[in-house]
Amino acid sequence: MRTIPSSELIINDDGSIFHLHLRPEQIADIVILVGDPARVAMIADYFDTKECEVSNREFHTVTGSYKGRRMTVLSTGIGIGNIDICVTELDALANIDFATRCVRDQLRQLTLVRLGTSGAIQQDINVGDIIFARTSLGFDGLLSYYDGRDSVCDLALERAFSEHTAWYGKLPAPYFVNADKELWELFKDSVTEGMTIAAPGFYAPQGRWVRLRPHDMELNAKIESFSFEGRRITNFEMEGSALAGLAALMGHRAATICTIIAQRVAKDACTDYKPYVRRMIEMALDKLSTL
Repeated sequence: MRTIPSSELIINDDGSIFHLHLRPEQIADIVILVGDPARVAMIADYFDTKECEVSNREFHTVTGSYKGRRMTVLSTGIGIGNIDICVTELDALANIDFATRCVRDQLRQLTLVRLGTSGAIQQDINVGDIIFARTSLGFDGLLSYYDGRDSVCDLALERAFSEHTAWYGKLPAPYFVNADKELWELFKDSVTEGMTIAAPGFYAPQGRWVRLRPHDMELNAKIESFSFEGRRITNFEMEGSALAGLAALMGHRAATICTIIAQRVAKDACTDYKPYVRRMIEMALDKLSTL
C-alpha cells in the first residue's frame, strides 16, 4: 500500500490539511461550494446549528445542519486552480488516514454541489434563471493532467465541438463531463438544463474584449451555434468542469448550479443579483436536505 509523502499531502501541525485548514471530522458528506467567501455566511445563516467555522486565505468553511441534515459550505475563491485544491483536499479529508498517510480501505462518497453565478449565451435564457450544468465543458485543460481523463469524458462531444469551432491547436483541448445523474434527478424540476462552459479566465477566455483582443473574435458565435444531439451550450462560468471531472475520477457525486446574472447576447448585466442568488440557495438547501 502506497504511503503518501509529506511533500505530496501537507498536513499542518494541528492535524488540518494544508490549504483548507480543516480536520477530517469537520466536513459533512454534503459539501456546498461557492466562490465568494461572503456567500458562505449567507448560506450558513440558514443553518439550524453550526458546529465549526474555519478560514484560511479565500477558503472559508462552516459546517452545521439544515433541517436536520449535516452540511458543509466552503468558499473556493475564483477559478479552476482553486477547485483542484479544494476537491483534492476534501477527498483527502474523507479518504486518507492522516496517521498512516494511506488511502482508507472503505471510501467515503461526498456530494459536492457548486452554487455560482454565470453569464448566459443563448437569447432565451434570462437574468435570474437557474441553470443546472448537466454537462460541464472545460476550456482549462486541468483534467488532462490526471490519469483516466478519457474514462469520464464524452469524447464524441469533444470531437464534434472541436470540429465545429475549428479549435485553435495552441489552446488546451476542451473536455466534457456529465454531472451526477442522481443529482440531476433531484434538481431537474426546479432548474433549466444546461451545458456550461468553465473558462480559465473572465475576459478573453469568455470572449470579452477590453483592451486585449481575443485570439478568435468569432468563438462565442461558434459556441452559440453549436448543437449536438439536440443539446446546446447555455452559459459561461469558471469552475464547474474541474469539479465534475475530478469528482467523477474520485467517485464523488458533483453538480454545478448557477444563477444567471448577465445576458452576453443582449450585452446586459445585473449587479444587484443577491435576491436571485438567495432564491437559488433556498431551493438547493431544501433539495439537499432530502438526501
